Order: sequence, then C-alpha cells, then structure tokens
Amino acid sequence: MTPVPPPFDPELAAALEQVGDRTRPRFTPADIEPARHGPAAELPELLDLTMDGAFEVTDRTAPGRPGAPGVPLLVCRPTAPDTGAPRPVLYYVHGGGMVLGSNKVGMNTALDWARELDAVVVSVEYRLAPEHPHPAPVEDVYAGLLWTAEHAGEFGADPERIVLVGASAGGGLAAALTLLLRDREGPRPVGQLLMSPMLDDRNDSLSARQLAGVDMWDRTANATGWGALLGDRRGGPDVSPYAAPARAEDLSGLPPAFLDVGSAETFRDEVVAYASRIWQCGGVAELHVWPGGFHGFDALAPQAALSRCAAAARLAWLRRLPTADPAG
Repeated sequence: MTPVPPPFDPELAAALEQVGDRTRPRFTPADIEPARHGPAAELPELLDLTMDGAFEVTDRTAPGRPGAPGVPLLVCRPTAPDTGAPRPVLYYVHGGGMVLGSNKVGMNTALDWARELDAVVVSVEYRLAPEHPHPAPVEDVYAGLLWTAEHAGEFGADPERIVLVGASAGGGLAAALTLLLRDREGPRPVGQLLMSPMLDDRNDSLSARQLAGVDMWDRTANATGWGALLGDRRGGPDVSPYAAPARAEDLSGLPPAFLDVGSAETFRDEVVAYASRIWQCGGVAELHVWPGGFHGFDALAPQAALSRCAAAARLAWLRRLPTADPAG
C-alpha cells in the first residue's frame, strides 16, 4: 500500500484552495496543445524584461548543432555602470515539462537574482517535445551555452563565471548539460542551480506514487512529459543520461550543485537521490527539501513564508559562488 502523502504547508494549501480546479492534476498528451495556447502561456509575454530599465534586452541566435536550426537566446545585460570587471552570467533554462514554455518563462526570478548579483542573464529557448524529441532540447541548450561562452565579452560578461540555472524540466536539462559539458570537455560552469529538477524518466519512485493525483505535477503529468521526450523508450533500459540525468552512472567531475524540492512533490525522491549520488562521487552539493512544498509552490505563492525561505536560500548559494569576484 502506498503511504499517505505528506501534508502541504498550511499557507501553501490555502493558496491551492484559492485556485480551485486548476490545481487538479490531469495533464495528458491531449492537454499539451491547449496548454500552449491557454491563458497561462500568455503571462510571460507580459513580463517587463528590462525590470523598469535595469536591463538592456537583446535577442540573439546561436548556431544550432549540425543539421539543427538556430537557437534563440535572450541576453539581459544590466544597465548600471560597469565596475571594470566582467560580470558573471546566469544561463537560464526554462521549465514546462519538456513540452511547454519559452525563454521568457520564469525570467522574473532570474532577473531578480541578476539585479542582486550584478549579473548578465542569458535565457535559452529550446525546441519542445513531442515535435522535437531527445536529443533536440538538450542539444539546443548545449549550443546556446557554447555561444554564451564564446561571445560573453560582447556583453561584458566573464565566460569563466557562468552558472547554470533551471527549474523543473529546465533543471533536468541544466543537469544534463553539465554532463554533456564534462564529457565533451566544453566550458566548465562554476555552479548548477537545479530547482525541483525533472531527472528520472522511470517515474516509479515512492514519492511519484505517493503524490499521484495530489501534486501540481503528478505521476500522470510526468509520464506525459517524459513520453513526449522519449516516446517508447521512456522507462526502458536504453535511455541516455543526457535525456534523464538520473540514468548517469558517474556523477563525478561536475560543478557544485544546489538542489531543492518540496517534501510533498513528485520529484522529491529522485532529487534527494541525485544529491546523494553527487556526494558519493566526491562532489559538492547543497540540498534543501522544503517541508510541505508541492511542485512550483514558490511560483504559485511567492509571498508564502516557505517560498521566501526557498528564494533566500537560492540567492545565498549564488552569492557563495565565485561570481562576485573574478579571483573566486
């Protein structure tokens, strides 16, 4: 018998009640196309990426991998006077279950951090599944990172101080990107910040079963996202770690990681296991399990006490990286 799921944080539970039926997990393949054109998809377009003039925003295109189209990038550079030293870069990968979103999704969070850190944000728009299954999304993210490292000087940034940042599917892609960069001997980021990352296509952890029908992104939704990315290979023996990082046999040689997840979340156990395996391979990881948090709690209820704690922990970790001082 599957254990009773952990309770939601009371403040977060109240926020769920306010949005009513929209919280009910029923995201199936038939829901992908309507979700792409629903009201929620329009919200990122309303975001002021300049943050009231704090950033200069330009659209750039990185060359895709051989045979692939160009990769759209948003480059957001602080308008404050340069301090004389190149700025760090937050290389941002958006969420959306591998099937939704654009490089504007979640940028308010990345830009808030960049304003605090005097950093440049580069946000990548990768091709979405199921029209573009693995390896298209991760190869787009990889191509965008190569371009960012090669062209950092053009927007006053330091290619030696790039932090990978991703949430949900974007966190999984950021984790996969660190594996690709290690194995292809590409640029080495100074850190990877993975917020509730989507890491394991097998979708069979205790938390996945425990939170089925309960979490905002539940086991059914997770099967939809992984199925779109991998098709019939989902859950099988031949899934690449560059698609599902939890499949990697070796997690050594990776940049320092920050991972967080809610205790009442589908991804809880795979995130905890991934952090443990980094430690077991001699790596550096900071792990937070937010009690009573569901998937995306901080986006739904940013003013909740737990959301503020999570935001503060992420920013504190970023501040401890060698991003403010080139000497590290």
